[in-house]
Amino acid sequence: MKAGIETIPEGTVTSPEGFFAGATSAGINKKAENKPDLAVLFSEAPCVAAALFTTNRIKAAPVVLSQQRLKQGRAGAVVVNSGCANACLGERGVRDAARMAKLTAEGIGISPEEVLVASTGVIGVPLPMKRIAPAVEQVILSRDGGHELARAMMTTDTFAKEMAVRVRAGDSGFTIGGVAKGSGMIHPDLATLLCFLTTDAAVGLEFARAALKKAVDVSFNMLSIDGDTSPNDMVLLLANGLAGSVPTDAFERALEQVCVYLAKCVAADGEGATRLIEVTVSGARNLAEARLAARTIVSSSLVKAAVHGADPNWGRIMAALGRSGVEVEEAKIDLYIGNVAVVKAGAPSPFNKRGVIKLLEGKEAAISLKLNLGSATATAWGCDLSEEYVTINSRYMT
Repeated sequence: MKAGIETIPEGTVTSPEGFFAGATSAGINKKAENKPDLAVLFSEAPCVAAALFTTNRIKAAPVVLSQQRLKQGRAGAVVVNSGCANACLGERGVRDAARMAKLTAEGIGISPEEVLVASTGVIGVPLPMKRIAPAVEQVILSRDGGHELARAMMTTDTFAKEMAVRVRAGDSGFTIGGVAKGSGMIHPDLATLLCFLTTDAAVGLEFARAALKKAVDVSFNMLSIDGDTSPNDMVLLLANGLAGSVPTDAFERALEQVCVYLAKCVAADGEGATRLIEVTVSGARNLAEARLAARTIVSSSLVKAAVHGADPNWGRIMAALGRSGVEVEEAKIDLYIGNVAVVKAGAPSPFNKRGVIKLLEGKEAAISLKLNLGSATATAWGCDLSEEYVTINSRYMT
């Protein structure tokens, strides 16, 4: 019997059994006064922990620290802040990250080595540790505190990104929850944001690592907002095992569903975005080429600008496909905007321009290409490029 996956209303990262969270305002995020900007996620049972980190050669102190601590694949808590990336600060940054972990561990009553650290915000600015130290003590952990944590992670995000699913498989069941943040400095080269995933399922370390990579490859690694990858990016999976062992296929499907949902939320909330863009490439020779083509198109500035203006300039899509590096035969390509064929067999197909403009004026712009060379399919997500994106990023520190 195939396991059923049910979305939990108001689900969040603390929906799985045994997870607690809380947040407070430490005055770190100067652009959001009195907003929570420091949060803690905690499991009452030790967790198997798997993670993927930024591929940026410049790595923030919390990434360096968390990578070191995750070599054994165990963790019990995460402390996260917004407003300051704690990046490009040398030894001071590492000391501050370690102190955040130590303060958190003392408040919870676990070893500092069990605490991971994540930060997001402005690069090159030291953490205000004099404010953070007393603030950590003010965090009150609760079973519904995941909502507070999701808000505390936000920087230029306009809404909290949360989800949880409950899976029933025969007489057993388990839950997966997640929160994510990300609005700018997002590009498909994992990780591309901060994301914390939790589960009460009992899974082994190697399986957890493999399942996370598989889920990320079809979700966060298929996401682009502006082509930039942060020094702070992290996707973390914590599994405390309180629900017992679970079917591996059901776990993989549920984890993928949560990750895809959160990735689409990040894409829809791109800085200055007015539309979500979804690009599906099918009929590629292999999966790697399908993914590369979809990512190239969704990250094209010209395609993004055209979508913002609801301009049915399909030539920009074809040009992006052509420079992606994947194998194509022009005479075999079919291109659709929504359900309207604008190119068939590599040549323009007559279409109602006004109708396509109306499709592009909606909240979601769907683009699909059929390469007709094989059977591989991939989907990528992004957003339009607006004047507001330039405004936000030209005044980020002023």
